[in-house]
Amino acid sequence: MTNKTAAIRYARALLDVAVKEHADLELIESELSQFADLFKQYPSLEKVLLNPAVPVPRKRAAVADLLAQAKFTPIVSKLLALLADRDRLVLVPDLRAAYSARLLDFRGVVRAEVTTALPLDDSRKDAIQKGLATLTGHTVLLATKIDPAIIGGVVARIGSTVYDGSVTRQLEKMKERLTDSV
Repeated sequence: MTNKTAAIRYARALLDVAVKEHADLELIESELSQFADLFKQYPSLEKVLLNPAVPVPRKRAAVADLLAQAKFTPIVSKLLALLADRDRLVLVPDLRAAYSARLLDFRGVVRAEVTTALPLDDSRKDAIQKGLATLTGHTVLLATKIDPAIIGGVVARIGSTVYDGSVTRQLEKMKERLTDSV
């Protein structure tokens, strides 16, 4: 099993437990982020906690000390202690991402990436966001990017689905129809 797959399973279990216990789901996400950020802030800590040569009891003790100082919720503390016991702390960054994705799904929110040739003003962003929300039946979290190569129009990507309303794509379709009719 890959790390990503294992992280997804832990994230699913974490969300299930948190929902059952009526825990603050956003607080759990924040605490996972704080712990994962420790690896970025302190590379030496990352080297120790993720090094297979360091004995598991030492990792467990280090994590216990960190958790005592951080005062995380019991759910997150137990999960991180479990990961330390199983020498699976390497999963924490993927676990954070997987939990965030599952939380968005639980809340009925989808991420959409919209590409345009020129920057969008706020009213146009809102209109696109509302249109995509109507299309998907979910609340849409919109991210925008600019790509002059599409000439005009909009390309929206939601998960693996792409809605291509770009001028470039329309020109390609016209070219295909013209060459097919000849």
